[in-house]
Amino acid sequence: MSSIHVDVVSAEQSIFEGEAEFVVLPGEVGELGIVPQHTPLITRIKPGAVRIKVVGQAEEEFVFVAGGILEVQPRRVTVLADTAIRAHDLDEAKADEAKRAAEEALASKAASIDYAKAQAELAVAIAQIAAIRKLRGK
Repeated sequence: MSSIHVDVVSAEQSIFEGEAEFVVLPGEVGELGIVPQHTPLITRIKPGAVRIKVVGQAEEEFVFVAGGILEVQPRRVTVLADTAIRAHDLDEAKADEAKRAAEEALASKAASIDYAKAQAELAVAIAQIAAIRKLRGK
């Protein structure tokens, strides 16, 4: 079976590097499935879970990304994430707290609130909670 090399990196560190049968991730206009020999593309990605089917491994690897850029070449996938967290490092209580704080900021009538930032933080927290729940269901 052919494979595709996958790199998932954030500004802080390399999160995943290896050979995969396929990769699924949240594109800007919907979920993207990438397989070996995929047509080249560059696109933005939304906050959510990256699923990686590693060659020779029964369980898929999960990485949460808080947005970023995806580059696909026929034999290589590179995810340049704003923030990337391995699935087992996700903290649901922290994500719930971040969601609550963002919702409170959006509900606030204070003029000093950066609504765009609060909306982005809310989107990341919701995506993180969804990724945690999806991981638990597997």
